[in-house]
Amino acid sequence: MKKAITTGIAVALSPIAVWAADVAPGQIVYEDGTVEQSLTGAPGDPENGAIIMKTKSSGNCISCHEVTALKDAQWHGNIGPVLDGAGDRWSEAQLRAIVTNAKEVFPESMMPSYYRVDGFTRPGNAYTGKAPDGPIEPLLTAQQVEDVVAFLSTQKDE
Repeated sequence: MKKAITTGIAVALSPIAVWAADVAPGQIVYEDGTVEQSLTGAPGDPENGAIIMKTKSSGNCISCHEVTALKDAQWHGNIGPVLDGAGDRWSEAQLRAIVTNAKEVFPESMMPSYYRVDGFTRPGNAYTGKAPDGPIEPLLTAQQVEDVVAFLSTQKDE
């Protein structure tokens, strides 16, 4: 079953629109738990993907997942599955779907949607005083998503 997530004018007016060559967050096509199309048309860089996964200010994947290949980073979490062998368990297209919006693959997932900009429930200024003005930007860029997917694809069971 194909499902396109669209955001209409919000994407056209957002800063994301400057990444003209990239697939915008609202234009991703999820089909049976996969995103077949590369978000950038360029291969991901697994070394940069590893950095994103263990950097607190970007992906910070290790705060929820254990990854033996990233053992140099502190504080691996245990909320999500161990990602050793991820490249054997999931295809590149499945990994891309999981990273862009895990809830498309695992509806009950607590994993953040790293490349999504709409459909969020935001409490707003009345509750936090910190609601963003204007459109929300994705947590990762299209290239960062591809880099994380490239790194995860290298994680094979031995």
